[in-house]
Amino acid sequence: MITNDEISSNFSLLAKLMDIHGENPFKAKSYAAAAFSVDKITTQLSEMPHNTIFSIKGIGESAGNRIIEMLQTGKLQILEDIIQNTPPGILEMLKIKGIGPKKIATIWKELEIETLGELLYACNENRLTLYKGFGEKTQQNIKESIEFYMGTMGRYLYQQVESFSKELEKILTVSLPFTFQLTGEMRRQMEIIDSIDWVTTANSESLKAFMNSISFQLKENEASKISFKNEHNITVQFWLANQDNFQSILFETSCSEQFLKEWIKTTHWDRSKVYPLEDSIFSTYDCCPIPPCQRESATIIHKAKQNELPSLINVEDITGIIHSHSIWSDGGNSLAEMAKAAIEKGMQYLVISDHSKSAFYANGLSIERVAAQHQEIAKINQQFAPFKIFKSIESDILNDGSLDYPDEILASFDLIIASIHSNLKMNEEKANARLLKAIENKYTSILGHMTGRLILSRAGYPINHALIIDACAANDVVIELNAHPRRLDIDWRWIEKALEKNVLISINPDAHTIDGFEDCKYGVLVAQKAGLSKKQNLSSFSLTQFEAFVKQQQTKRC
Repeated sequence: MITNDEISSNFSLLAKLMDIHGENPFKAKSYAAAAFSVDKITTQLSEMPHNTIFSIKGIGESAGNRIIEMLQTGKLQILEDIIQNTPPGILEMLKIKGIGPKKIATIWKELEIETLGELLYACNENRLTLYKGFGEKTQQNIKESIEFYMGTMGRYLYQQVESFSKELEKILTVSLPFTFQLTGEMRRQMEIIDSIDWVTTANSESLKAFMNSISFQLKENEASKISFKNEHNITVQFWLANQDNFQSILFETSCSEQFLKEWIKTTHWDRSKVYPLEDSIFSTYDCCPIPPCQRESATIIHKAKQNELPSLINVEDITGIIHSHSIWSDGGNSLAEMAKAAIEKGMQYLVISDHSKSAFYANGLSIERVAAQHQEIAKINQQFAPFKIFKSIESDILNDGSLDYPDEILASFDLIIASIHSNLKMNEEKANARLLKAIENKYTSILGHMTGRLILSRAGYPINHALIIDACAANDVVIELNAHPRRLDIDWRWIEKALEKNVLISINPDAHTIDGFEDCKYGVLVAQKAGLSKKQNLSSFSLTQFEAFVKQQQTKRC
């Protein structure tokens, strides 16, 4: 039988959803009042004669009839109907501290955000403050509440647990007289981390005692490994080894399943042999060492045996910041502040690409504001020469695939980053058509975050990657590797295909503050997995090389 608590909870949720959907506010308030009244009743409504329910203060005829419906059927049909018309992510927002129905309605209807991941990304882009009722403090509180909530899911971005893993490793090595070597997903530089792993010479009893002392709970205890989790649901796992098998276990746990199967098949690897170093495993089988970040596919083994592995890009190889937003749209810093920060990081140039006019939710630039921004860029370039800011725009790819400025305005930019930001619910045919038209536009220089995904938050629209890569090759369009740790889009698994077609990749931070420049690192980490070299990355071009690239793009427009 349905209880008072369940009835009150249903009414409370119904009132909130009615507010979110913008339904009659008096009806919403009546259900909220009814929920409050039911909460105060000490006798279960299921034990009362139905006709006496209407005499309870705060319960009108409509609420009374809904109570009887729930008592008879065990459900509230009006609530089920409104839930059916509400995206799951909107329902999830009700669990986040600091976001009430009115704010959720703004987030959904005005910002067109439907998931917590999208909302978190909008907070990182400083986008909420553009709307009434959302100040900087509110935005920060929402951001922190979402991060706490999402942390309970037990899966994390690499960036979210990077510092934690380093700090814990320091504590382990200082506190325990054993060897610890990072392995697993963190060592392979995976974009999603399910557990932080170490190979260790420590025994399970020592680990249990120590991890318990720092508030970790035992999760699994097996002969070969032991795992724990903390209050934030972060899993740490230890692979138990001795001095003889340490390197073999380190190797095994630093490979994908596909890679390891191919390695065993190709080399007939003797796991029981003692290897003094991990590199000895490769030299024993006449293979050049394969970095852990590249131990994913079977094909890399055959390339390594032929000594054909590329020299991988490093963070130090990034020479320019491409794709950044300023206070002209939804960024948090002025053009001058961003230029100074880029210079301090040793960069040679900065590509400002604020949002275009269709991105009203991000204070996109009107045609008049484009001209004004270009005047400011010219002044700053005189001040900071030889450092240079290039005039760019992140132009929205509209629903029909066109860009959202007339040609004479597009021609005023040094280069155009074309990205999809709206109408993301597309099938593959629609997404392909939209992207292809944008790529074929003579003003498009770079294709931004090609699937629109937000890792652990939004899958992104489906595309035919091979088709889109071929189109970029045919139209001399660079593909962005958006380095924001929640995007990392293009997926690194498709970069090799792009390189085969001689398509340039550009590791871009999509920075909305000067702190966002640091995200280049996360783009580099996944680019290394794909075998990207410095010469294949646009943001590694020197200023002279980049100026030549811009001239080439402008020639393409003719």
